[in-house]
Amino acid sequence: MPGLILKEDIEKVRAAADLYDIVSADVTLKASGSGTFMGLCPFHDEKTPSFSVRPALGSWHCFGCGLGGDIFKYVEQSENVGFADAVEILADKYHIELHYDSKQPQQRQGSKRSRLLEINDEAQRFFVSQIMSREALAARKLLAGRNFSQADCERFGCGYAPQGWDNLVRHLASKGYTQQEMMDAGLARQGQRGVYDYFRGRVTWPIRDATGRTLGFGARKLYDDDTIQAKYINTPDTTLYHKNQVLYGLDIAKANIVKKRQVVIVEGYTDVMACHLAGVDTAVATCGTAFGNEHAKIVRRLISDDKLGGLQLIGPGKNRTSRVVFTFDGDAAGQKAALHAFGLDGAFLSQTFVAVADDNLDPCDLRIQRGDTAVRTLIDNAYPLYDFVINTAIDQFDTQYATGQMGAVKAVAPVIAQIRDRSLVDLYARKAARRIGIELDVMAREVQNARRQLRVRDEDAYAPRGQRQYGGFNNADRGARGERGENPYANPARRRALERQDALTQGYYRIDDAVFICEQQFMGILIQVPRSVNPSMFAQLTEESFTTPVFRSMYQALEAAGGLPSNDTPQGLWMHNLSKAAGPLLEGVVNELAVMPLPLPSAEKDSQQVTDEMAQSSSAVSAPLRPATDAEKQYASELLVRLLDMGYMRLIARNKRRMNQLPEGEEKFRLLGEITRLEASRKNLQAEIFGNTVG
Repeated sequence: MPGLILKEDIEKVRAAADLYDIVSADVTLKASGSGTFMGLCPFHDEKTPSFSVRPALGSWHCFGCGLGGDIFKYVEQSENVGFADAVEILADKYHIELHYDSKQPQQRQGSKRSRLLEINDEAQRFFVSQIMSREALAARKLLAGRNFSQADCERFGCGYAPQGWDNLVRHLASKGYTQQEMMDAGLARQGQRGVYDYFRGRVTWPIRDATGRTLGFGARKLYDDDTIQAKYINTPDTTLYHKNQVLYGLDIAKANIVKKRQVVIVEGYTDVMACHLAGVDTAVATCGTAFGNEHAKIVRRLISDDKLGGLQLIGPGKNRTSRVVFTFDGDAAGQKAALHAFGLDGAFLSQTFVAVADDNLDPCDLRIQRGDTAVRTLIDNAYPLYDFVINTAIDQFDTQYATGQMGAVKAVAPVIAQIRDRSLVDLYARKAARRIGIELDVMAREVQNARRQLRVRDEDAYAPRGQRQYGGFNNADRGARGERGENPYANPARRRALERQDALTQGYYRIDDAVFICEQQFMGILIQVPRSVNPSMFAQLTEESFTTPVFRSMYQALEAAGGLPSNDTPQGLWMHNLSKAAGPLLEGVVNELAVMPLPLPSAEKDSQQVTDEMAQSSSAVSAPLRPATDAEKQYASELLVRLLDMGYMRLIARNKRRMNQLPEGEEKFRLLGEITRLEASRKNLQAEIFGNTVG
């Protein structure tokens, strides 16, 4: 059993790993000024971005759910692993060799995640190597019959699992993998005669995450004597693979989904292949399960749009922003799937469309019969999901008769009632009433009755989203920050408004006053730009300089971490040391302060330039602490002066109270001298901000 990972190797990984690179694999990040990026949190469901990332500091924090930390903590949360596994995952990604202390064993449960990823990669190589074998003729015929060339199959990783009992098991064993690792990866099962291959006699497809790591496999039946009757099977749920959290084709479609803000949901692996080969390069498929809320979360994070969902219903053939297209069949199964989609949240549905081909052809068959252009046209001409489901319900009845009309009303009213967006309920009730040929009040009455019975939660996609956007700036606080590119530091009123906004949106201490704001802003700039703080002035601070308990504790943690860092301290190490000294109770405060916007002119480049560079650059956390700008030094000094000044005022007030309680004598005279000295120090301090504190 390996021991603890050596500390110096952990720091090598921290220095090499790129937080932007890791997070952007899961979340679409948008520049939000001052080196901050915002997106939809991957750890809880949300519609307004509250997930903030500061790659240069190596810190992230969600103002919605409160989670945050460094790059190791992000991997722990996203991969559901412990710290050691998180280090190993990043070490594998960035090709860093780890060394272990054999004297301190590391306790772990089950197979290491990195080993499971490796064994899946080896299994994929094995399946691909078998596709050209004599036995795999049936697999090649099936793929060729769907107009897929050998090059197409290589592009999508199509393979073949041989019919034998333990071909893959024996191959993996020869590569040094244990039977337990094979079973943990879902590649093998335990039988009465020993361990055997799970996938046998089938065409295989690798199911990968957004970064291209193979998590599991899908496989199609080829032979009538297959002991598993299901046409398609997938890897069972494992440490890596959870069917309700993966989308086949995401690895090849993700970049285009983000770019086009469109995703096409199809039903099978061959449909994904057909769509991409036809030019619909945003197609993905669920893996053996219906499209659900977990899949919707993945999609929403990739096509995130701060605009109103309802206002994006522009319609076929026109320019669009965010759009989700389902390729349901027009038959009973497709109708059932469409009704199932109504269980998704209203904001997601307001951007959802349905594409149904003539004769209920799926994209793969459509491409075979009518070519690539027909597939592209199918997606372009998709129409809203609401219309598809409502029209399908009405079409079941002959509405030229009164009994048919009432049957259609009874069938469609519960469907319209499930539309949570109240701004659309009346509209669709009117459309349905006209199509059936009845009075609106009849339909409206049935819809309202069904809405009450179903206890549908009212929403309004056209209403402005929450006015507070944690960690960033929206229209509500644009007055605080100013229009894009405007420097809030140059306008005292806007600076104070932004400081107050920081106080209102933090989640660790609910208070709103000038003292709290000063202490919060000072801790924020101290954590983000420690070189902005004047060392000689900082040395005058004590615990008594802070009245808010959380910031007093933060000061104690800072002292425990060694005080102000030296200029050559790596950025990542500074944050790590501070978080370690803060401990678990204050770790969240450190994370939140690290991403808190400061009312200062940005030291960063243009937002798009920053995004492009971040996507290509190596980690910034290994670089030494960056020098502070003059504005940052000035602001830090102003805050320090205020902290020290308030400290002097408290001491003066305390001494005056004591002096008033004393009789005439030496002690009273001594206190008077102390008060005089403190007042003189206050005057000198006020002048110091305009002296040599900047430079």
